[in-house]
Amino acid sequence: MTTAAADSAAEDPEAQRPRRARGEQTRQLILETALRLFRERGYTETTMRAIAKEAGVAVGNAYYYFDSKEHLIQGFYDRNQAAHRATAAPVLEREKDFAARLRGALHAGIDVNEPYHSFAATFFKTAAEPSSPLSPFSRESSPAREAAIAIFRDVVEGSSAKIDPELRKELPELLWLGWMGVVLFWVYDRSPGQRRTRRLIDGIVPLIDRLVGLSRLRVLRPALRQVLALVDSIRSDD
Repeated sequence: MTTAAADSAAEDPEAQRPRRARGEQTRQLILETALRLFRERGYTETTMRAIAKEAGVAVGNAYYYFDSKEHLIQGFYDRNQAAHRATAAPVLEREKDFAARLRGALHAGIDVNEPYHSFAATFFKTAAEPSSPLSPFSRESSPAREAAIAIFRDVVEGSSAKIDPELRKELPELLWLGWMGVVLFWVYDRSPGQRRTRRLIDGIVPLIDRLVGLSRLRVLRPALRQVLALVDSIRSDD
């Protein structure tokens, strides 16, 4: 092949597609292997070298796709949000009632996370560090965080609930913050099948539904504005 022909092939999207597909397969293999080892050995005890060996790739190849274990977890976050959305989709397509949509989305999140419960507490100790890139509030986690908030935005926007306009705008993020609290409870829930977490979800959803409904009452609007102003000031504080 001439130099010109090689350059043309390199620029041809069709010629690049098989290589991109193989690269994505390798990336997913490394990620799947890492998650399995995290479950089997624990997050702290699993090294990048062990992940590469188990996946059958060179250590340098593993680092090519993921700079560190932390980046592997970011990959898990991204995949986890896609799985959460897919698992919640049937109930969001079927239901218009706000409470039913929220309950379905929360239970779907627990369903998706269930296989990783065994190492969740160990992992959470790292993610809970304010400076950790694994924190759900970190800059590195922002794509996964926005994807998670988007799920709750779908919960709100697709519902038949009549919601105060200002609250409607902020509600998806507030629901995500509530979801973070549910996840924390789930991490340390040692009941069989994390049944207590399921009961927590079933108990709090009617309360949230009632509060959202009350948001349109004129007498409560001043208090609602104060709450939303407080949330906004906390979010924007440097």
